Amino acid sequence: MSSTGEVGDRKGRGRRIILWRHGQTSWNVERRFQGTTDVELTETGIGQARRAARLLASLGPDAIVSSDLRRAADTAAELAALTGLPVTRDEGLRETYAGVWQGLTHEEILARHGEEYTAWKRGEAVRRGGGELETEVADRAAPVVLRHADKLPEDGTLVVVSHGGTIRTTIGRLLALESRDWESLGGLSNCCWSVLGEGARGWRLLEHNAGTLPEPVLGDDD
Repeated sequence: MSSTGEVGDRKGRGRRIILWRHGQTSWNVERRFQGTTDVELTETGIGQARRAARLLASLGPDAIVSSDLRRAADTAAELAALTGLPVTRDEGLRETYAGVWQGLTHEEILARHGEEYTAWKRGEAVRRGGGELETEVADRAAPVVLRHADKLPEDGTLVVVSHGGTIRTTIGRLLALESRDWESLGGLSNCCWSVLGEGARGWRLLEHNAGTLPEPVLGDDD
């Protein structure tokens, strides 16, 4: 992947999309599946957002769009405070709805829905907990990202604040990967981000899980 310096050198590089995962929540620490449950950031999560916001602000973003769930919106607010940019909230960027899985710990999901979990990890189309398919998440999230990216100036940068699973499926869709291969994209640690850039044949992945020293991936997508 490229260095941060390549992202910072904007002139003539085309548009950039930075997909930024929210900060830590208590359910992340407990390895409890959040999905669309509206869980707040911990104090650690707020600190992560503030630190990451300073780094992202240095890249000179032109626009910020966020999931309307508090953990993402509050993360986005830290970048807005530094840049003066408004935050557009869109429910299309919410995390995957996972029905009865939501609120369960990782261990409880394995114990109660082990076959379903294993099938999902194999790349099969699974409605986890009776919720959304990954392709359905991409169907609602990717158009939101593209709509805002289309509004960017030449060489502009869009910051999208969302959730681990939603970011992974959106990257997979924008890179035109087969949905069964989306699992090959590793999860994002809290408040880390991935960078997509325009290439001659479409969007390209320039950085993945950037922004910090290696940390465990704690969340719905691990």
